[in-house]
Amino acid sequence: MSRTICLCNSTLTKPQNWGTVLHGMRRLVIKNTKSIRQKIYDYLRERVLNGEIPPRQHLVEARIAKEIGTSRTPIREALHSLELEGLIESIPRVGYVVKPIDEDEVEEICKIRVAIEGVGACWAMEKAPQRLIKDLKKNISKSEEAARRDPKTFVELDAQFHEIIARLSGSKRLQELGQTLRRHMLRYRIQSIYLTENVSRAIQGHKGILKAIEKGHSGEVNKAIKLHLEQSKKDILRYAFKEETGAEVST
Repeated sequence: MSRTICLCNSTLTKPQNWGTVLHGMRRLVIKNTKSIRQKIYDYLRERVLNGEIPPRQHLVEARIAKEIGTSRTPIREALHSLELEGLIESIPRVGYVVKPIDEDEVEEICKIRVAIEGVGACWAMEKAPQRLIKDLKKNISKSEEAARRDPKTFVELDAQFHEIIARLSGSKRLQELGQTLRRHMLRYRIQSIYLTENVSRAIQGHKGILKAIEKGHSGEVNKAIKLHLEQSKKDILRYAFKEETGAEVST
C-alpha cells in the first residue's frame, strides 16, 4: 500500500486555500523500501535545494501529515532534520519556513568550493590528466550547443563539468562534499540564475579552467577556479537581490 504527500504552496503573507493547492500538486509515493520519515525528508530536501519550494515558503506539518495519512511524528522528524541542515527555520507561532536568500551563505559556499575544487583538480591532473582533458573538452562542447538551443539545459552540464574533476580526483569524500555544496547552490533560483549572459560567462570560466589544466600548472588552475566561482557568485547575487527588490534583470 502506498501513500502520497503534498506540500503547502501558501506563504507567510498570502495563505492559499489548501483544497486548491492539492489539485495542482505533484505527489510523492511512499513505499516500504524506506522509512516514511526518510522518504519525506528526501522529498522535501530535494525540492528546497532545486528551488521548487522557494525561500520563505511555509511548510505546514499538520497538513502534510493529513495528506499522507500518517501521524505528525515522522513529518516533525523530517522537518527537524531539514532545520538542522540549515535549509529551513522554525519560527515561534508560525512553524517551519524555508530560509531566505543569504548573501553570507553564498560567499561561504563559494570560498569552500574554491578550496576543495582546487585540490580536486590537482589530484585529477596527477591521476588521470588525459582523461580529464578529454572529458572536460567534451563537456564544454555540449555546453556550447546547449547554450545555443536552450540556456536552461546548461544547468546539468555545469554540474557535470565540476563532477568530472571531482570524480577523477579519486576521492569519494571530496566528490560527496562537492556534490553537497553544489546542491546547496541550487537553492538560489537556478531556473532564473542561468540566463543567457550567465551561461556564456560560466562557459568561459570552464574554458579558463581547462586551459590551465592543459598547461599542467596547479597555480593557474587554482586561479582559474577562483575566478570562475567568483563570477558565479556575482551572477547569483546580482539576480537574487534584484529579484528581491523587484528590479528588472535582462536576459
